Amino acid sequence: MKANRSEREGGMPSQRQLRVGESVRHALAEILSRGEVHDPELDGIMVTIPEVRMSPDLKVATVLVMPLGGRNVDGALAALDRIRGRLKGLVGRKAGLRFAPEVRFRLDTRYEDDRRVDELLSAPDVRRDLSEDEGDGDEH
Repeated sequence: MKANRSEREGGMPSQRQLRVGESVRHALAEILSRGEVHDPELDGIMVTIPEVRMSPDLKVATVLVMPLGGRNVDGALAALDRIRGRLKGLVGRKAGLRFAPEVRFRLDTRYEDDRRVDELLSAPDVRRDLSEDEGDGDEH
C-alpha cells in the first residue's frame, strides 16, 4: 500500500488540509461572533479560534479554542461540545464543503506551554548550563 504524502513527510499537513482547516476556522469564527448558534453558557464569552487541524481524510476538524481572558474554560468547552452538531452543518455550508467535518474542540495551550518553556530556560541552573555549552565550542 502506498503511503500518502502526509505520512511520508513526518505527519506534516497537506496544502489541502491547511486550506480546508483555514476555511473551517473562518466559518466557525463568523458563526460564533454573529451568535448564529445560541447556548446560554456562551453568552458573554468571546472565544478565539487560533487554529483548526484537519485529519488527512478531511472528516475531522480539531478546533483549538481559547476563551478570551482564559476565563470559564471548562464551561466554554462544554457549551461548544453541546452545540457541535449544529455547528457541523453551518460550517459545511459556510465553508462551501461537500461533506461537513466532525468538529472537536480542544483547549489551545500553546501560549501557556511557551510561557512554561521560557520560565524553564530562564531558570538560573539552565542559563548557567546553556552558557557553559556555548563556551565549549570546538572541544568536542
